[in-house]
Amino acid sequence: MTYQIGQKVTGVVTGIQPYGAFVKLDEQTQGLIHISELKSGVVKNLEDELSVGQQVTAIILDIDQYSQKISLSVRQLSLMDLAKTPIIKNNNVKRRFWTNYHLTFGFEPIALAMPGWKREAKKRLGLED
Repeated sequence: MTYQIGQKVTGVVTGIQPYGAFVKLDEQTQGLIHISELKSGVVKNLEDELSVGQQVTAIILDIDQYSQKISLSVRQLSLMDLAKTPIIKNNNVKRRFWTNYHLTFGFEPIALAMPGWKREAKKRLGLED
């Protein structure tokens, strides 16, 4: 079987090492799920997450053209599934901006704008009426 980057594959875990898990994809092909590609967050012990003989579904991240080594990821597959879930948009939410978007300054030197900024700041602080 010919494998491609981005392809979703299913295989059986054949071995677990401190750095990752080996997955048998078919009779001639084996891939590696690195410990960082198992799930989001920290994985201290792979044997707590996977066991030999367990069937696992992953996505192909990379294929080394010379050694034919295949890098797999379960984490990226779960992120892709999350990206497919619909996002509910609520258009009734009033958005508040923490900027002065309602003010128009134009292009003038700071020295000319400074007195107006000081007046506005004093007014907001209640120091000037």
